[in-house]
Amino acid sequence: MKIKLIYPKWPKLQRQTDFHLPPHGPVCFAATVPGDIELTFTDEHVEAIDFDAHADLVAISCMLTCQISRGWEIAGIYRAKGIPVIFGGIGTQLHAEETMQHADSVFLGEAEGRFGQIITDLNNGNLQKVYDYKNNFPDINLVGPARRGILNRELYNYRGVQMVDLIHASRGCRFNCFPCCTPFLGGNEFRPRPIDDVLREIESINNNRLFFVDNSMSQNDQWEKDLFKALIPLKKKWVCHPIKDNDEILDLAAEAGCWYVYQAIFDTSDHIRKRVKRLQERGIGVEGTIILGTDDQSEDDIKRLVDFLLEINLDLAEFTILTPFPHTPIRETLAQQGRILSNDWNRYTGGEVVYQPAKMSPSKLQDLYYYAWDRFYSDSSQNLKMAKLFLKVIEKEKADGTYQHTSPVRRKWDVNKDVVSPE
Repeated sequence: MKIKLIYPKWPKLQRQTDFHLPPHGPVCFAATVPGDIELTFTDEHVEAIDFDAHADLVAISCMLTCQISRGWEIAGIYRAKGIPVIFGGIGTQLHAEETMQHADSVFLGEAEGRFGQIITDLNNGNLQKVYDYKNNFPDINLVGPARRGILNRELYNYRGVQMVDLIHASRGCRFNCFPCCTPFLGGNEFRPRPIDDVLREIESINNNRLFFVDNSMSQNDQWEKDLFKALIPLKKKWVCHPIKDNDEILDLAAEAGCWYVYQAIFDTSDHIRKRVKRLQERGIGVEGTIILGTDDQSEDDIKRLVDFLLEINLDLAEFTILTPFPHTPIRETLAQQGRILSNDWNRYTGGEVVYQPAKMSPSKLQDLYYYAWDRFYSDSSQNLKMAKLFLKVIEKEKADGTYQHTSPVRRKWDVNKDVVSPE
């Protein structure tokens, strides 16, 4: 049997540097496909889909709301050829009922230990319309190493520089943040993988740079300490979402190779100022994730926030507009108040205003979004700021003997000209 796994493209944020990370969902799913199945993969961000290639089943993996419509289009092409299509991924789960109209089957939930049943049903001509495992999570011990062999690694370099490989050490999140759909998707229970399993997977990855895509690393202090201690001998360099603001944990993170963290920044408080400073003092960069358009923000508040980010010397900033994604607390609130202006999922990128803000017009918030990007990067482009972070990690790798080239042409960033040139 031949399965074609496809990851549809989606519109990128305007102003954001255009690069592509190797996707995580598809390689995790691929690990659940029985070994006797011939599996091929296309990431539409980096290569075109060959619609003429034979397949017995097309599996479409969707992560984002703004990706789902393209997935439906792709499904329509294959179904017109008589090839069955199954959808999965967290984006599919957010849009399950709609997706059923475009698919022969929809898989909801986590796939470990379960996809073999789909193969059996397909072979018996009994593919089910829905395989619903929402809130019925598999034993975390069933989560094995992602199947990264399906990736064309040469397509995931940025200007000749090796990008990160994605990995997760846990699932679920005990926090319940208002713009987030993680509780609906992965549950409110923190589900850590056995650390030895995580280490074995890391050791199998031919890449010194990793991105822990866990929802938050700061859900259990002892687990966080144990993980970071175990990472130290591997000498990997890694990125993650927030870690606990605790001296011991921060020191361990730095020693374990933490390169930079994504940190939500929502105000101009001393708490945020100190948190960023404490990370940077340990050689850990900070990329701020900033949501614009919350009900407490006025135009002046947003402008002050951007000035604050420059004042604290944030390494990178990613601005998004508050977006009422399906199955989030904020969508429920805005829907009850009649403030959702559009359900065009292609606009749900985080870069467009699709609701009525509380303290300004939609067009004013859209203008402030562009203002925030342009103001923060007015003295130094995002490409250049990103290059400086990569230069820092390269120096760390050279210092501990782990630096390696992955591109046929050895390259370096010229941070004065904001270009990459042959080394």
